[in-house]
Amino acid sequence: MGSHRRLVQTSGFNRGAGAALCVLSAAAAALGAVPAVAAPSADTKAEVDRLYEQAEQATEAYNKADERAASLRGEVSTAQDTIARQQERINSMRERLGSLAGAQYRSGGLDPSLALLFSDDPDDYLDKAAVLDRINARQVSELKDLQEAMRELAQERSEAARKLSELEKSRKAVASHKRTVERKLARARRLLNSLPSDERAAYDRASRSGRSDMPDLSGAAAPSGRAAAAVAAAQSAIGKPYVWGANGPGAFDCSGLMQWSYAQAGVSLPRTSQAQRYAGRQVPLSQARPGDLVTYRGDASHVGMYVGNGQVVHAPYPGAPVRYDPVGMMPGATVTRP
Repeated sequence: MGSHRRLVQTSGFNRGAGAALCVLSAAAAALGAVPAVAAPSADTKAEVDRLYEQAEQATEAYNKADERAASLRGEVSTAQDTIARQQERINSMRERLGSLAGAQYRSGGLDPSLALLFSDDPDDYLDKAAVLDRINARQVSELKDLQEAMRELAQERSEAARKLSELEKSRKAVASHKRTVERKLARARRLLNSLPSDERAAYDRASRSGRSDMPDLSGAAAPSGRAAAAVAAAQSAIGKPYVWGANGPGAFDCSGLMQWSYAQAGVSLPRTSQAQRYAGRQVPLSQARPGDLVTYRGDASHVGMYVGNGQVVHAPYPGAPVRYDPVGMMPGATVTRP
């Protein structure tokens, strides 16, 4: 693990600093008190790095669940609109059938089809109606249309119920991943606070290995106009805080920065780094060009944007603002050209 992941947790890691402190305090309390004797600094640093990595993995899982929940909310809303329109259609069809039956009654007799108006099961009625001489062709057509409409409505209601159930599961997953992120970040913060002041200061200095000033990018040309626009957008975010679950414009997590930057170029990227890994053509690291996405680790739980001369722009982790770092800052780099 490179030094880019080692940094003190600050108040910028969550939306709403006051609320975040309350949540993290509760999470820290749940994990138990910090030992009176601090762990050796090397072990503490390694554990903090591990917790930050796990928090980032949970953040990506949170983003994925949150994206799915948003999609399901749209699907449920559409299904509910469809059900309402279908119900209106059925009501209208029933009114037409009622008018036919009423007209026939006034002309000399009560048509058996009037029974349909008092039944929710036209299938049974149609089976019987086939042997009734007094039912006319128009009524048969109306009854069959109603029968099909009611079948469609039942299917739509069943599908809406399934989506509502899935949405509830997705909401629970979002909440679970959020708790995991908060727990990991709270634990990392407690460990950092356990360091003696001199070691803590040294840790802070070492962890700020990234750079906010513009590196030498001469000779680095983007492969397309949209890639160049995405690079410009990412560079404009330098110095913005890392906030898990955020995708701009005031704060970002790693995949949120990539999604926002390419959105400024008119390109839609998936929300998570795992999905972004496959959002284009894979190219060797040696052939990386400005605008390429660089995902890290075997699980692609972190992502940055290559900007040339061996540098990436990325949102590193809580407490570290968007900045430049060497492309080889983490293991398992995979390059994708959107």
